[in-house]
Amino acid sequence: LSQSYDPKHVESKWYDHWLKMGLFTVHSQVYKNEECLRDGRFSMCLPPPNITGCLHIGHALGCSIQDALSRWQRMNGKLVTWVPGCDHAGIATQAVVEKHLLKTKNVRRLDIGRDAFIQEVHKWKEIYGNRIFDQMKMMGCSLDWSRMSFTLDERLSHAVNEAFVRLFKKGLIYRSKRLVNWSCALKSAISDIEVVESLQIEEPTFIKVPNYDEKVLFGTLTTFAYPIVDSKEEICVSTTRLETMLADVALAVHPSDGRYQHLIGRFVRHPISQQQLPIISDEKVDPKFGTGAVKLTPAHDVFDFEIADRHNLPVVNMLDDGGLLVNVQPQFLNIPRYRARALVEERLRELDLVRGVEKHSMSLPICSRSGDVVEYVVKEQWFVKCDTMAECAIKAVESGELEFVPAHYKKQWFDWLHNIRDWCISRQLWWGHQIPAYKIIKVIFNKNEPTNENVEWVAAHSQSEARKMLIDSGMKEGSFDLQRDDDVLDTWFSSSLLPFSNFGWPHETLDFSQLFPTDLLETASDIMFFWVARMVMMSQQLTGKLPFKKVLFHSIVQDARGRKMSKSLGNVIDPMHVINGVSLDKLISSLSESNLSEEEIRKAGAVLKRDFPLGIPECGADALRFALLSNNYLGHYMNIDVNHFKSCRTFCNKIWHSFKYFINKFNHHKDISTQLSTLDSWILSRLRNVVEVCQESFQNMQLFDAAKLLQQFWWLDFCNIYLECTKPILGGSKELPTNVNVVMSVMFTCFNTFLKLLHPFMPFLSEHLYQEL
Repeated sequence: LSQSYDPKHVESKWYDHWLKMGLFTVHSQVYKNEECLRDGRFSMCLPPPNITGCLHIGHALGCSIQDALSRWQRMNGKLVTWVPGCDHAGIATQAVVEKHLLKTKNVRRLDIGRDAFIQEVHKWKEIYGNRIFDQMKMMGCSLDWSRMSFTLDERLSHAVNEAFVRLFKKGLIYRSKRLVNWSCALKSAISDIEVVESLQIEEPTFIKVPNYDEKVLFGTLTTFAYPIVDSKEEICVSTTRLETMLADVALAVHPSDGRYQHLIGRFVRHPISQQQLPIISDEKVDPKFGTGAVKLTPAHDVFDFEIADRHNLPVVNMLDDGGLLVNVQPQFLNIPRYRARALVEERLRELDLVRGVEKHSMSLPICSRSGDVVEYVVKEQWFVKCDTMAECAIKAVESGELEFVPAHYKKQWFDWLHNIRDWCISRQLWWGHQIPAYKIIKVIFNKNEPTNENVEWVAAHSQSEARKMLIDSGMKEGSFDLQRDDDVLDTWFSSSLLPFSNFGWPHETLDFSQLFPTDLLETASDIMFFWVARMVMMSQQLTGKLPFKKVLFHSIVQDARGRKMSKSLGNVIDPMHVINGVSLDKLISSLSESNLSEEEIRKAGAVLKRDFPLGIPECGADALRFALLSNNYLGHYMNIDVNHFKSCRTFCNKIWHSFKYFINKFNHHKDISTQLSTLDSWILSRLRNVVEVCQESFQNMQLFDAAKLLQQFWWLDFCNIYLECTKPILGGSKELPTNVNVVMSVMFTCFNTFLKLLHPFMPFLSEHLYQEL
């Protein structure tokens, strides 16, 4: 043993040794052996990180918890299979590779075409896609790499197509023209619960929007008047999105609002298009908002869309995919939406119809992938019907068949699933699973010339399979053409299948029969809805089983001051910086490699200088893991302080030096149970208590209780008391009759047991010292 503890030296060799010994892999045939399964099995899937990603502190927390549980289960005799996977991350990956191509080759995806672009993404994946797994290995994660999967692998892609086809045939996947979240920067529909973040604005604020040179003003409420047809009266409405008045189809008031009852059923004249728009009444109108009358733009507002649906109003879309105006008056045609806002206000002022502009607090939906302001647009898309599946997912938790840790997450589960909306799974991207649906183009002969008429859709694994299905159903060869949908599936569609597609579904493989359903899912609480709930619903629908028996939700990680970690705030803690150490200069220089603005870089740099004046010292993976696991990770948020990593590095050093002291004096170990002193009995009783608490903590998945007790036992009970009190004995004092061999044997028992208890938390240091022992 070296004189001092060096985490880099201790942690450098053991992972390769574990892999060489095959300690993380259990072959499928073994699971058929009843003798091997005497103590049972334990299977779990790693929440798949994106191929674009590097290990962040949230990943590090989840991996630490999962690895500690996996190692504990192995040490209790179970056959453990912890399956790694990687997500293709449609939007994120496409955006990253597009930037990479523009920077390195000065080309865009449209310049090279779909097939060439996908090849470029695969090249990028080969170079950068395994970074996060290399980092997980540095952390000691005992994953079964032989079962590694990627959501775009041929095997998993087949499962995705099969799931789509089955759900389509059951009527659970359908195509409909509905309101969706739209990113004009990405030119794609986006998730309403994952990539949309709310930016709270309290006063007029200028915000940078993609594809606009000037910042755009938000946080104002503009009131303008609609003239009543055949009257000198007017009715005023207020809006934060003035440009949408170009697509207004009606005005609405509350039926009991005395100010407007006499106007219900009459018409206003649109000041720009000159069309007559009806004034309707609806119970959902809030008479206290603005003027009490609201303009209805059903193609671009959720509330308006619902009212329009109830009253059978037309829906007029005024935006193309990139946010340029369409279906409007010629003077506004093809103008970007926010530039049109100023032009509309200018025109209304010319007509003397603006009645006021005031500050207005608002929540602005922002696309986290592009930074664009999210628009609501009516588009024909694919949807998954969720109501009946949600009922089954609710019953599974109500009955206790599916358990949550902590249990209070059941309320959120019920609240969301009781109010679930159908899931839009179309994405207008190139990278991902192309939707296995084919439009049937029915060929009609008119004057001996064929014309096309869109009839319906068919879902199949291939065009040839789709064609055969239609011919078998009675359609004549040559009477139709097939055109595959260009869109790809939402990334979460393939991810929702992982608990069973990982093991070979839809085929009855050994892995599928032996390892599914899995025993546990450990994940962050913020992805309960767009991943956990969807896994449960899809698994119940496609396999008839729950995907896992228990879900452990860990906290959302924040900085020491309780703020969300963000590069722009300069408060992100990179796990690799904790493991390897990093200077302040390196931390600051890394900001310039990000996509932050100069102002954000300046502010973030100031925070780094304040929080990390000396950088971050090298702490090692064991200290990182122990620090994360000794925090209570079952709350909604968990604050991370870099000083905690330093103290755990000191604890590693304490273990190292106490072991070195012992091993230099150790002679031999023998049974000494009949010769124990009171001090010996006391330390062994304390050790027994630690064993019992650790076992109970792992069973309850409250590993932080075990971690804190391990540290307390070793530092206070063993080192400060027992080791200090026995130093004179081991030093050879003739005045003390106590048998040296007894102390040696007690110490051996303490080290032997403590290192085993420590192993799930600190796999490298415990392995290193245990082998020495």
